[in-house]
Amino acid sequence: MERHFTLEYWMDDEWYVGKLKEVPGVFSQGATLDELETNIRDAYHLMVEFWLPSFVRRGRGR
Repeated sequence: MERHFTLEYWMDDEWYVGKLKEVPGVFSQGATLDELETNIRDAYHLMVEFWLPSFVRRGRGR
């Protein structure tokens, strides 16, 4: 299933910095907007791959 999220981003000096509005804790940065989008996808996938299974195993995801 493909999910769509809102990327909020801003400039911090020369960097694009962003977060996913619907997923607290998923932040990233990039030298370009394209790089930020790639990095934020990677950050989201890492969160889902490593954090979510442990959350569900502990019974918090029910």
